Amino acid sequence: MEITYQGRDDWPLYAVSLGSGPPLVLLHGGGPDHHSLIPLAERLADRHTIILPDVRGYGRSACTDPARHTWTQYSDDVAALLDHLGFQRAVVGGTGLGATITQRTCLEHPGRVRAAILISVEDIEDDEAKQAEIAFMDAFAERVRTDGIEAAWAPVLPELAPIIGTLVRDAIPRSDPASIAAAATIGHDRSFHSVDELAAITTPTLVFPGMDQRHPTELAENAAHVLPNGRLAPLSLSDTLRTAEDLADAFAPAIRRFLAEHHLY
Repeated sequence: MEITYQGRDDWPLYAVSLGSGPPLVLLHGGGPDHHSLIPLAERLADRHTIILPDVRGYGRSACTDPARHTWTQYSDDVAALLDHLGFQRAVVGGTGLGATITQRTCLEHPGRVRAAILISVEDIEDDEAKQAEIAFMDAFAERVRTDGIEAAWAPVLPELAPIIGTLVRDAIPRSDPASIAAAATIGHDRSFHSVDELAAITTPTLVFPGMDQRHPTELAENAAHVLPNGRLAPLSLSDTLRTAEDLADAFAPAIRRFLAEHHLY
């Protein structure tokens, strides 16, 4: 089912849903769109209503206004989606960017999140690294504006997990360059200053580590330790995962066990 709704700033946004049962929102990473999570959704849809938004800036949720790309806005978009669908609470999860949005939603809308699933957790930079991140994202946005999305990603993807390249390349034909450039403004907003801030997230949380410099394994391990009800998943991203189907086959069983153990079906 296709879903059109408005963020709390009245910006038009898009999502799809499949399955039936208690709601589970899955948020894609930065670069792909909701299509990247369809195989995973299909493996969970027998017991859940799976909701797959195009995160603001991506896919059919194009947003070319840089000022509208903040972590608070992204978490508010999740709450607005739940409001639109009439759900008070849901399990929320995501990959990369989507994992960060999930964490922020847990903090900013704690009553709305029953449990959290974090896949390939993004780095939490110190002050010096954050300045480097801002410069990196600004340079990426400029390449998008001058050379296009594919050229902008070209120097970046070789440093990331192979599956990210597959999912990013698949989404490029469905992406609006001006919107992708605007979304890079999120680099100027700070998600967290320290992993210790995650101690305020009390919801049950399953953490799958990433495997590259932007999604460091050690950071995910630390996050699982800091989260009061965090659990490190028994597997992480790896070179063997190349497609959205690979991701779904590898991670769906652990997610199903986590949801069952917490009686979230």
